[in-house]
Amino acid sequence: MYPRASGILLHPTSLPGPFGVGDLGEIAYDFVNFLAQTGQKLWQVMPLGPTGYGDSPYACLSAFAGNPLMISPEKLVEKGYLSPDSPALAAYPQLSADKVEFEAVAAAKGAIFEDSFVYFQAHASLSDRKRFENFCKCQQNRNWLRNYALFAALKQQYAGEPWDTWDEGLVCRDAQTLREYEQALAGPMLYHQYLQFLFHQQWDELRSYAHLNGVQIIGDMPIFVAHDSADVWAHQKLFHLDAHGKPTVVAGVPPDYFSETGQLWGNPLYNWEVMAKDNYAWWAERFRVMLNLVDIVRLDHFRGFEAYWEIPAGEKTAINGKWVKGPDKAFFKAIQKSLGHLPFIAEDLGVITPPVEDLRDSFGFPGMKVLQFAFDDTSANAFLPHNHIANSVVYTGTHDNQTSLSWFDDRPAAVKKFILDYQGSNDANFIHWQLIRLAMSSVANTVLIPMQDILGLDDPTGRMNTPGKAEGNWSWRLRAEDLSQEIAHTLGHWTEIYNR
Repeated sequence: MYPRASGILLHPTSLPGPFGVGDLGEIAYDFVNFLAQTGQKLWQVMPLGPTGYGDSPYACLSAFAGNPLMISPEKLVEKGYLSPDSPALAAYPQLSADKVEFEAVAAAKGAIFEDSFVYFQAHASLSDRKRFENFCKCQQNRNWLRNYALFAALKQQYAGEPWDTWDEGLVCRDAQTLREYEQALAGPMLYHQYLQFLFHQQWDELRSYAHLNGVQIIGDMPIFVAHDSADVWAHQKLFHLDAHGKPTVVAGVPPDYFSETGQLWGNPLYNWEVMAKDNYAWWAERFRVMLNLVDIVRLDHFRGFEAYWEIPAGEKTAINGKWVKGPDKAFFKAIQKSLGHLPFIAEDLGVITPPVEDLRDSFGFPGMKVLQFAFDDTSANAFLPHNHIANSVVYTGTHDNQTSLSWFDDRPAAVKKFILDYQGSNDANFIHWQLIRLAMSSVANTVLIPMQDILGLDDPTGRMNTPGKAEGNWSWRLRAEDLSQEIAHTLGHWTEIYNR
């Protein structure tokens, strides 16, 4: 299923570019060229949805929609969807090249998108209008798109407040109330549908270019969705909510490597019994839409399908939770029956039990091996390369880890010695390349390296996310000049040497 290959973990918002956030413009195509030049066959991205609280791609406003901040203004001009004389384009502020200033970007790009929407309505060709109409009406988009467009329009109407604080008729989705708001907000709804049309058009073109260059895209799918999302608002019976739309139990994980008090994520938990009655139709649609965006899906928190940590709503930490049985094999059998081949990667980190391993192996899903977890134990540690198996995916670290350089610097002297001895080296210089070489040399079929490790960045410069820290994450950006010929040569060399 997964031929021997390697790739890079880099979220599109981390790409360089002139608009304060990475987008799907020419710089994204340049990055695909870099992947092809260095022999990389995979590009892993984080969830692509519109972000809400904390700007986290793992807490999106929709499990189906795309993030409008990734839309390229330059591509809009090229397509004839935006005037080159757009006032918002001319007035675009100078923003940081190193960090995404999400609030400022949202305001500045929002003004451009409004210009584009007006310009499209006035100047779009008949064929482009038809494309937009078909996008809105096609079977694949019709259900989720209308729900999302109304949700997004209402979020604007209510100044961003969570949906469970809206008028009672909206919270409980009274049919008459919904009809009235759909009529009143027809214009804003069409605008948000237009943004999704732009995102999906630009993403599809970029993905096609990646395929032409031998690059497949791995997408990340969080098992849980945000409470303040179109998905929970539109499908309340599928979640454990009270009569006022508030969660009764929430998701998280018990105390682990990342936190002594566990992680209190706060996502509402699924009512799996209700979902099973229609053979998990909402999930089948979610996977179907996802697999039209990416080639391979990494299932974040895979172990939650076997058993999940249930925390009573209102708890301040995740300590007082309990394990509850998940849908297990019946879920994946139903999805397989609906979709056929399941190109999934199981994020099997954390508290992994034999039943979780059995679930993963029953469907042939590769699991993950993270080198930063390999050296604080014994030579029997499953994350050490000599213990890897072919059907697995090796990372130096993930988006939740320190960069490998800072991780190594923070190890005790004895662990540093073990790492260097394991590699047959006494030299800690360029430790990030030594770890990348270890990953590349593994018997595992797939290797994925965070771009920050390829660049040899330290913390806090290159840290993407610190679990448990609510704000200030996800903002790191690559600079175009970082992708030097020296880095390309070194990465390409190890890729070739280890037949990736």
